[in-house]
Amino acid sequence: MMPAILTTHDLTVGYRTRTHTITPIATPLNLALHAGELVCLMGANGVGKSTLMRTLAAMQRPIQGKITLDGQDVSKLPAPALATRLSVVFTDRPELGLMNGYALVALGRHPHTDWTGRLTPHDEDVIRWAIDALGARAFAHRSVMELSDGQRQKLMIARALAQESAVILLDEPTAFLDLPRRVELMQTLQEVAHTTQRAILLSTHDLDLALRSADRLWLLTERGVNVGIPEALIMNGAFASAFHSEGVAFDYASGSFAMAHPKHGVIGMMGEGIEANWTAHALRRVGYEVLMLPFQPTPPCLVVELQATAHGMVWVLTHHHHATNFSTLEALLQHLTQLQHDTISLAHQEVA
Repeated sequence: MMPAILTTHDLTVGYRTRTHTITPIATPLNLALHAGELVCLMGANGVGKSTLMRTLAAMQRPIQGKITLDGQDVSKLPAPALATRLSVVFTDRPELGLMNGYALVALGRHPHTDWTGRLTPHDEDVIRWAIDALGARAFAHRSVMELSDGQRQKLMIARALAQESAVILLDEPTAFLDLPRRVELMQTLQEVAHTTQRAILLSTHDLDLALRSADRLWLLTERGVNVGIPEALIMNGAFASAFHSEGVAFDYASGSFAMAHPKHGVIGMMGEGIEANWTAHALRRVGYEVLMLPFQPTPPCLVVELQATAHGMVWVLTHHHHATNFSTLEALLQHLTQLQHDTISLAHQEVA
């Protein structure tokens, strides 16, 4: 493991009210952010992720403890020295006037320029590299006011890259991006961390992307923080515990959350390949627990079998030993919905 760049020492984060009442959120935290790692900070809403990020960035004082950057107390570093070592991007929308995208990214070089603010050829090279790394060249010449939230967010992250700091802190950097751009951004950040040996910490609610991209997770809870590789935190139950909620359960096999108690009971399924995977996904989405072959101990009363024919895929639903064929997955789901309605209507008649 590479050396730690940013560390916390018995850190307590929280906030002070106007009446000077201290409200701690997370304590004690002894964390280490290492060079060359992409780390995702995760946790339930209100657990203190943004507060921790702002405290690490020296934008908010800790309640107790301290933070060191390259062995130096962050609270004692002059602002110019801190700016060359740590860059930050928060979700707040800055007022940028008529500035264009290139000028916004160029602000990242300000800690490295002299009193005149003149950019050197090296500064220009770094700015162009940061813009290209985020795929922002096509709109870097446009006014920031004309850009979408996603485009503006890319430029803000490019500014942080241009700052060439050893540590980059990003608060919900994928919040304004669509799915393909979120995947692209996480891949970019992972590559930047690995190839430039920077330490990148980002907060996110995107469980799937974090599990696929992060080298390490900081899983923040009311009891503290669990640190480890994503797979380890899944296997030891930390994920299920951190995001526990009534009616929702963590699926250890898929690494996702689902209804703890399916609305419509169990349905068996036989099949393989992509069609089987997405059929199971659809059945879970409409409220079934899917039991794959072989069935233990006995088959459920509803069974779906996927059969490949010369004319395409066929879904065969067996209900109480009666088989019905469907040429599309949508038709199967519609039939299951009708069965549910019929069952509910029959139950009401029996009660009446």
